[in-house]
Amino acid sequence: MSKGHRTKFKRLRNQQRETRPYAVLYNAPVSDTKARAVLNIIKNKSAYESLDRLNYSSRTASRIIAKILKSAMANAENNLGLESKKLFIEETFANRAMILKRIQPRAKGRAYRIQKRYSHITIILNEKL
Repeated sequence: MSKGHRTKFKRLRNQQRETRPYAVLYNAPVSDTKARAVLNIIKNKSAYESLDRLNYSSRTASRIIAKILKSAMANAENNLGLESKKLFIEETFANRAMILKRIQPRAKGRAYRIQKRYSHITIILNEKL
């Protein structure tokens, strides 16, 4: 391979890197469908309004998503120098992750399978102009 081969790929990777502030939680202990239900509530809202909605939500996933949102807001302020009052949630993702498979003993020597689902949750913010 010629000299500069790796730097060419690094340059391409850095050009495609996300410039908006974001936060990701891998292997969150909540199923992707339950996380998506909460994410749809806060999509396209301002960051502070979304935090208020999450704090008053009774769903378990809302506590996890609130932490991710606070992390994304901190990334925007500290790493990119954006104002937190102008931030809004532009995109949200909840993708399926691993599934822990457990066994529940049942009558007559049978066993039922318990599936504990996990998800990868991503929140991407942007600044209103």
